[in-house]
Amino acid sequence: MENLVQVRNMIYDIRGQKVMVDFELAELYEVETKYLNRTVKRNIERFPSDFMFQLTREEWELLRCQIGTSKMVRETRGGRQYLPYVFTEQGVAMLSGVLRSKKAIEVNINIMRTFVNMRQWALNSKEFGQRLRDIERYFIEHCKDNDKDIKQIYEAIDLLMDRTKPNRIGFIQDIK
Repeated sequence: MENLVQVRNMIYDIRGQKVMVDFELAELYEVETKYLNRTVKRNIERFPSDFMFQLTREEWELLRCQIGTSKMVRETRGGRQYLPYVFTEQGVAMLSGVLRSKKAIEVNINIMRTFVNMRQWALNSKEFGQRLRDIERYFIEHCKDNDKDIKQIYEAIDLLMDRTKPNRIGFIQDIK
């Protein structure tokens, strides 16, 4: 479970997609970033733009602020010569075909489980929200006479909805 939480914290929302950054993937796979990227470039036909893309300078600056400086110290020792690549869920799955170590297989399994858990949570939250809206509609239709009770119900529903909102992972970048 700890591995899944670690992986979840490495998934960011960039260009409306859930992605993982090359240097964090390399850290998980226990390989150097340049090795991971070199292997990808040798197999570039497996990584179309919806599987992997390179960040813009602006996206990279925003992401650096979000990730924090502790990880960046390791990354900047030798100086990064290019902007990072990010991999979508499909791109991470494709990595398992080009990185063949036991560690890569283990890491990919954890990453895929994390993506599945995130998707399942999103579905459950949507269903839960719909059920609360149905309850709200019922009380509006059937309890019109007692405004005080309805107000308390609304407050309870609002409080419950706030507690079930997801913690934001990553950021949304509106690129035109």
